[in-house]
Amino acid sequence: SVRQTPCLLLRLGLKQFYVIGCKTMILLYLSSDIITVCVCVSRLRSAYPHSNYSTNAGFVWSPSVGHDELHQALGVSMKVTIISEHFREPLTFTCDGSSTVDLLIYQTLCYAQDDLDHVNVDDYLLKVCGHEEFLNKVCFPVPINQLPRETQLTVTLHASLLPPPGGGEEKGKQWRSIEALGWNVLHQIQAIYITLPSSVPQVDFPTSSFEVVFSTPPPADFCPQYEFSRLDTTSQTQLQNVLKQKAFFWLTADDKRLLWEKRAYYQTESVALPLVLASAPCWQWACLPEIYALLRQWACLVHLDALGLLHASFPDQELRRTAVQWMDSISDTELLDYLPQLVQALKYECYLDSSLVRFLLRRAIGDIRIAHYLFWLLKDNLQDSQFSARYQHLLAALLCCVGRALRDEFDRQCWLVSILTKVAQKVRDASPSSRQVKEMKQYFSINSCCRLPLNPALLVTGINIQSCSFFNSNAVPLKLSFQNLDPLGENINVIFKSGDDLRQDMLTLQMIRIMNKIWIQEGLDMRMVIFKCFSTGRGRGMVEMIPHADTLRKIQVEHGVTGSFKDRTLADWLQKHNPTDEQYDKAVENFIYSCAGCCVATYILGICDRHNDNIMLKTSGHMFHIDFGKFLGHAQMFGNIKRDRAPFVFTSDMAYVINGGDKPSSRFHDFVDLCCEAYNLIRKHTHLFLNLLGLMLSCGIPELSDLDDLKYVCDALRPNESEADATMYFTRLIESSLCSVATKLNFFFHNLAQMKFASSEDRLTLSFAPRVYTARSDGLIKNLFICRHIRTASTSKGYAFVVRVEREGQLEVQLVQRTFEEFQELHSKLGLVFPSSKLPSFPSRLVIGRSRGEATADRRKDELNGYVWHLIHAAPEVAQCDLVYTFFHPLPRDETGGASAKPAGRPVSWAPASGKELGEIKLSISYKNDKLFIMVMHIRGLVSLSDGTDPDPYVKLYLLPDPMKMSKKKTKAARRTCNPTYNEMLVYDRIPRGDLDQRLIHLRVLSDGAFWENTLLGQTFIHLNRLVPGQHWVDWHQLGGAGSDSAH
Repeated sequence: SVRQTPCLLLRLGLKQFYVIGCKTMILLYLSSDIITVCVCVSRLRSAYPHSNYSTNAGFVWSPSVGHDELHQALGVSMKVTIISEHFREPLTFTCDGSSTVDLLIYQTLCYAQDDLDHVNVDDYLLKVCGHEEFLNKVCFPVPINQLPRETQLTVTLHASLLPPPGGGEEKGKQWRSIEALGWNVLHQIQAIYITLPSSVPQVDFPTSSFEVVFSTPPPADFCPQYEFSRLDTTSQTQLQNVLKQKAFFWLTADDKRLLWEKRAYYQTESVALPLVLASAPCWQWACLPEIYALLRQWACLVHLDALGLLHASFPDQELRRTAVQWMDSISDTELLDYLPQLVQALKYECYLDSSLVRFLLRRAIGDIRIAHYLFWLLKDNLQDSQFSARYQHLLAALLCCVGRALRDEFDRQCWLVSILTKVAQKVRDASPSSRQVKEMKQYFSINSCCRLPLNPALLVTGINIQSCSFFNSNAVPLKLSFQNLDPLGENINVIFKSGDDLRQDMLTLQMIRIMNKIWIQEGLDMRMVIFKCFSTGRGRGMVEMIPHADTLRKIQVEHGVTGSFKDRTLADWLQKHNPTDEQYDKAVENFIYSCAGCCVATYILGICDRHNDNIMLKTSGHMFHIDFGKFLGHAQMFGNIKRDRAPFVFTSDMAYVINGGDKPSSRFHDFVDLCCEAYNLIRKHTHLFLNLLGLMLSCGIPELSDLDDLKYVCDALRPNESEADATMYFTRLIESSLCSVATKLNFFFHNLAQMKFASSEDRLTLSFAPRVYTARSDGLIKNLFICRHIRTASTSKGYAFVVRVEREGQLEVQLVQRTFEEFQELHSKLGLVFPSSKLPSFPSRLVIGRSRGEATADRRKDELNGYVWHLIHAAPEVAQCDLVYTFFHPLPRDETGGASAKPAGRPVSWAPASGKELGEIKLSISYKNDKLFIMVMHIRGLVSLSDGTDPDPYVKLYLLPDPMKMSKKKTKAARRTCNPTYNEMLVYDRIPRGDLDQRLIHLRVLSDGAFWENTLLGQTFIHLNRLVPGQHWVDWHQLGGAGSDSAH
């Protein structure tokens, strides 16, 4: 505080106390061992005025403490110093200002004295200090006419706590932490105030004897422009390397000097404009004509590239006006994708009336969707203490523009969110057994309908309380089911979270949505599941629910708590929900594409905390991620160990679905190619994602707060590498993720941790049954009999047992086919529901000899007949439970005459090498700068070795003619596969362009033998006369034997 207070002189007995001043400050720390007696200061003032020494009882208090502060019960503290012959140095400490002088001394001495019972107050002299006026004069040696118009003076008031007297050195360091109490920004030379909770410091500026006027200079008449080819080769290479950085955040001083010096040579590169503007040596008024001339002459930026000019590094008004003008061509639909960044860019505007503000308001008037989302984004940013006033003005302007009808709609939405917040709080505070979702019907009795903040297109007329529930997580999110205004539409299910900051989820989903649009624009549909998430205020928001989807944990635990270690879990679940061949093939195709998209997106954004409850799978095969509480590489820690050890989540059960079994197939090649293609497409838009995330650095998300967080995305996209290098890099990431055991261990430990949240009301389901059936729906079973066994279509399952099911009141007898493993699953899950004493004993699985032979099947048929007879004659709660009736309900596979219409473990190849006995190899060949690049990508359809085992193939190349055998190059060996993936680059240097037509590639595929000679699996010769320099020749090449036509 800097308000001047007259010095006071207080007398108490024979002692004199010199009051130099007093100070009102925020009581930051108050140790529990300080004895304080809080007295109503206003009452003391009226009864004992400080000016009347005869009636003053010795209380220390100041007239600078206002009545408002007293009514608000704000802490009033004073810095006091005690001088005594007992101390070598005076003791200084902050004490309660409403205490008596004696008590002030005691409060200070308690830090230096162990026993205060025998302290004589008269031995100490008390000085109350503080409330001094700062008379320091600060002079910036910069002429006003050299300052840019957008110059800002930021004044921040800091406070540093003094260490307690007698404290150690380490303890003193902890108390010397500096905390900002308040701040303000000055745009004009005037008096400035810093708003604090209990005081208003003032900073005065001398009045000027002249008027300061800032004018916008016109662009320079001449601005040189040259062809890039006129630069020397060295400068071209240096400049291209700098331009590859895609962002100005990490430009070095040398980079900036090079960009500014050579600015006349690359003006056709529109995306380079932010880099060259960031390299401008100064933005003084005299330099602006040259900068404005560059801005006028440079190739116009597309609207997405213009986003980079709205960053805080570019405050110039003319520059920002031009950027907004370039963005004016953006469509309303596309504008919605980038609205959060534009709302954040409003913080970097020097003036409230700016081109960006007018642009947003004009677009909001023309499109109700923009108005809707702009309203909620502005409302969410009202919690930003630094820019709250600005967003309040903008929100008021928006509400004035949109009209009364939309204002009433926003009021209804705010009321709905307020009610949901209260309901969520009550549910969270209640005990788990008494939690209920109520109090929503009153809202819709007053409001006939309302648009959800999640999406203005969602109109709801009521809420279905019976379908509402909550999730058993820490924040206890609400699962809400709203009634759709459209009578033909389904109920609208959303999740409402209170207590979780959804801004990070909202930003992550925005980045994934933009990635998906880039892929679709490039003709690559990754089948991504895009859902909405919207923050309606700090710590609350809505998330769209995706129907017909389960978490990987729920799918895996159908096979037990160790289901995360089993490979068939996902394939069996997809088979259960897609019983026909056509349905299953479509689901697998959706899984391959969506899994590839998730791998790329989660790696680029560094999404962590990926346990199996954060990954979901739809019955249609689409995989997607949820709950993005950790991103940009901020991994979830378990002690000092990172839980996320793999680059991204790609496990063996996912590879099992892709391959159609436990061995690699050609479909895995398609998956790798999809990942690499999707990755390279996003890399082409590195500058877009860096611009979008860079504009969000000031949004307050803890894990996106500095350039190090932004650097993570830049490093993940590797903008300086070629597509071939990026393809090889991402292929290694896929291999690393697939081989990581840590991911499965993380899933397993999460399964164990979630067992305590398992509800007794949750019904156990069978892994092969798509839904639950009951005795009421199917009819009572009166008899069960296993009549025979049949061999299954998949040899891995051995035999299936045909069960004859007779039901009461039904003349038709049903036949169902179940394997021994499925009977065992039924028995184990019945054991979880009922005590073991109520269940019949199950036949032993241990078999000596061949466990899948016909003799074993005969014996098990008799044993299982005894089991099902006792099961159907057990207690009614067991015999008529849902598990039993679901088990014996006919499945689509029971109608085909086989145990499985198309087993999940069947090997299926999308693109087999038909008619090619020795397989094919896929190569990407290119020629540039006297270098021949050969990328060995995939091989499909290799034959097995003579002993029936799969080979360990590797590729060996020779560039003929090569009489000295000096051109040999080879790849690493893949292990135990007939369909390996390599994506390795082999390079031949110093190959003249004229010799290319005479060259021949001799390619051999061999199986690596550890203790014996390598086995030739196939070979081919490739003529390079078809190769066009500068282009990529990507093709499959047939492999033949030593004497085949293809070998010649």
